[in-house]
Amino acid sequence: MTRPHWPRWMPVDPYILLLLGTVGLAALLPARGTAADVASGASTAAIAFLFFLYGARLSTHEALAGLRHWRLHTTVLACTFVIFPLLGLAARGLVPVLLTHNLATGLLFLTLVPSTIQSSIAFTSIARGNVPAAICAGSFSSLAGIVLTPLLAALLLGSGGGGFSADSIVKIVLQLLVPFLAGQLLRRWIGGFVTRHRKVLGLVDRGSILLVVYSAFSEGMVQGIWHQVSPLRLGGLVVVEAALLAVMLALTWYGGRALGFGREDRIAIQFAGSKKSLASGLPMASVLFGAHASLAVLPLMLFHQMQLMVCAVIAKRRAHDARQRDEVRRGRLTGDNVPS
Repeated sequence: MTRPHWPRWMPVDPYILLLLGTVGLAALLPARGTAADVASGASTAAIAFLFFLYGARLSTHEALAGLRHWRLHTTVLACTFVIFPLLGLAARGLVPVLLTHNLATGLLFLTLVPSTIQSSIAFTSIARGNVPAAICAGSFSSLAGIVLTPLLAALLLGSGGGGFSADSIVKIVLQLLVPFLAGQLLRRWIGGFVTRHRKVLGLVDRGSILLVVYSAFSEGMVQGIWHQVSPLRLGGLVVVEAALLAVMLALTWYGGRALGFGREDRIAIQFAGSKKSLASGLPMASVLFGAHASLAVLPLMLFHQMQLMVCAVIAKRRAHDARQRDEVRRGRLTGDNVPS
């Protein structure tokens, strides 16, 4: 398998710059009146199309074949949908010392979204881990997240989740689950087309998310919710998210060793189990939070960039350690130099 290309240091994800630019555009020129209605309608259609493409891309055969490594996938799912949410709930105790109520709600939502697919695979590959396991783990997490994220939001956020209500379940089904299932059903006929035009459709993916961000932040500007966030509160959010990421990276790495997984499997567990998907989280937040989506997705956007920067360094270190181990096996180093 060809190893995915990834920038050596990757200080800033270019897509994050586009997202920030979109936020800036919404701050300077928010959609109002008829324009807001058009943007909202286009955003709804973009979300549905996005999840239709997700369904068309996911190979059911590959997903079922990956079940052979069920212990690893169960571990990743437990990290994503059990341990992460528990830490998100614990972070509520930081209100109002470090976080506002809205930022704490956004942080909790961040802990409910599924893991990434592309970056988990890329980092696992760079670190010389179990790439097929990372592919399956990311796919399972994304698939489970379509159902588990709204259910967990209903349970943990409730009516106080910034606009979340029982009606949101219906919206989730219509805007996310139905298009996803339609993509799966039509995959037999359109799967080849989707695969051949993956790059072009990837641009459609990202463009759709930018539209969702613009619509959400425009609505937030019109509602005046940005006056609720100060630079000091943003700094507190960064500190909390750094601690959250550090805890999850440690738990996935050392917990994997305690569970008896080999090094390659632990690498896949660490990168798939410590990440959260911006691509899945943004559309879901738009459906779940409505006018409050801008504050709800702010923690997710910050965490996304943070996880890319930190995991890039870790992946490079894991690859260096693997090369040293190879040299040891070839007799070029002594046993004292083997990384632990």
